[in-house]
Amino acid sequence: MRRGRGGGRKAALTLRRSRGYAPYVAGTQALTIAASGQTDVGQRRDHNEDAYLVDPDLKLFVVADGMGGHAGGGTASRLAVETIREAVGQARERDPRLFESPAGVEESPIPDVLRRAVEAACERIFQTAQAEPELTGMGTTVTAALVEGAGAYVAHVGDSRCYLVRGGRIYQISEDHSLVNEQLKAGAISAEEAKHSRFKNIITRSVGFEPKVQVDLMGVELQEDDALVICCDGLSNLVDDPEILQVVEETSLDDAPARLIALANARGGDDNITVIVIRARASAQA
Repeated sequence: MRRGRGGGRKAALTLRRSRGYAPYVAGTQALTIAASGQTDVGQRRDHNEDAYLVDPDLKLFVVADGMGGHAGGGTASRLAVETIREAVGQARERDPRLFESPAGVEESPIPDVLRRAVEAACERIFQTAQAEPELTGMGTTVTAALVEGAGAYVAHVGDSRCYLVRGGRIYQISEDHSLVNEQLKAGAISAEEAKHSRFKNIITRSVGFEPKVQVDLMGVELQEDDALVICCDGLSNLVDDPEILQVVEETSLDDAPARLIALANARGGDDNITVIVIRARASAQA
């Protein structure tokens, strides 16, 4: 699927996957979660098709990068964020025990809650497009993180990204669903060629373009002073992973999203730019 517009070590942090990934540490410490997010139209667009959510009550954080034209992209991303928020909130009200389970990230029921929320968003976006011809073909990326206790659970579709910052290193938790990434994994192009590929705007998976979607699910046990960064490709295409790491480590939580957006805009800002930074602190520090 072609988009309608415009590294750190890759990591999927579960016990089943260990080589080259961030270390797994059991979450035994009570943590306080704080987050800050911001979106910007960029330097070359006349409208913003991104949407994001920072919900401290649900501890739910979402970035959605829409595609499908002036009306379609913005509608798809907005519907995704709204539907995921509603679905997670309803799940918490219906069965709070799901969110109080003592199970670790491997056995937690929370990933299924996130998966169903993204699937509901996919169906809603698709059905809306079917009912309104001017929205035909719209879709969106979705990268969503839900934090409960010391566990962070990520649902991901598309080429927005989720990073973990830990111990002076940055790890890409999510995997890009893009043609360029498929070429890179197959050895058809180099990492340097991938940065400048004319196919960078083609994604292989999106929410709402079809009625159903396969959702990647990941989980990580957070440690004190960890940070998560969720962003769209308007940032990651222009700001390298080590630069993201530096800003997150050296900048206050409230200022970090704006600093990252300013970096992308200084390099052309050729797309909308959306960033959420989430930090885990020991509860005693709150």
